[in-house]
Amino acid sequence: MKEYSKSKLNRIKRGQNRATYDVEKINTILDAGFIGYVSYAYQGRAITLPMAYGRKGDKIYLHGSQANRMLLNLLDAKEMSMTVMHLDALVLARSGLHHSVNYRSATLFGSVKKIEDTEEKDAALFCFMEHMMKGRWDGIRPMSQEELYRTLVVEMTIETASAKIRDVGVADEPEDYSLDVWAGLVPLKQVAEYPIPDEGLPQKMEIPKHVLDYYQQNKE
Repeated sequence: MKEYSKSKLNRIKRGQNRATYDVEKINTILDAGFIGYVSYAYQGRAITLPMAYGRKGDKIYLHGSQANRMLLNLLDAKEMSMTVMHLDALVLARSGLHHSVNYRSATLFGSVKKIEDTEEKDAALFCFMEHMMKGRWDGIRPMSQEELYRTLVVEMTIETASAKIRDVGVADEPEDYSLDVWAGLVPLKQVAEYPIPDEGLPQKMEIPKHVLDYYQQNKE
């Protein structure tokens, strides 16, 4: 089992029983999502924004316009952090302070660089698209050189990371279990609904297989 080394930066102090530094488990959390929360500093202010991402190995890819304020600030700082979180259930306890949630959360720390080589840029955007939906890249038109030129692609190398996972039931005070109060879990999940064609498409155009495959895999 490969683990990220622990340091003051990534060590989890509160709720250590829920902590993991296992690389494979953290990658599983990353691969189950598509939106990460990226933090950066701008004019002395802390800002956090949701960003779509792609992952390949220990690399995370983000992209935006060449004037993207956040990406430019990350490149100036030469480092970044990102958090991906999945909410799995509401935990309804017998007392207010014991209410909680079940979740999977991973926080990454690493160095960033700008990708300028055309082939590397193309590969990074391929990774991004395939992370969103496997097979989508081959179902769309190729990007033009002008589009590639206008797009800023940033690569993050994950240097360390940690995750917290809660996947258990209610944890009430011993004396509260005899109370006449309902307690339990309300499971939550994100599902895909049946694809809706764009209005500009020919009426008889079939939905591509990779889109239907994604729907079938994520509808429940």
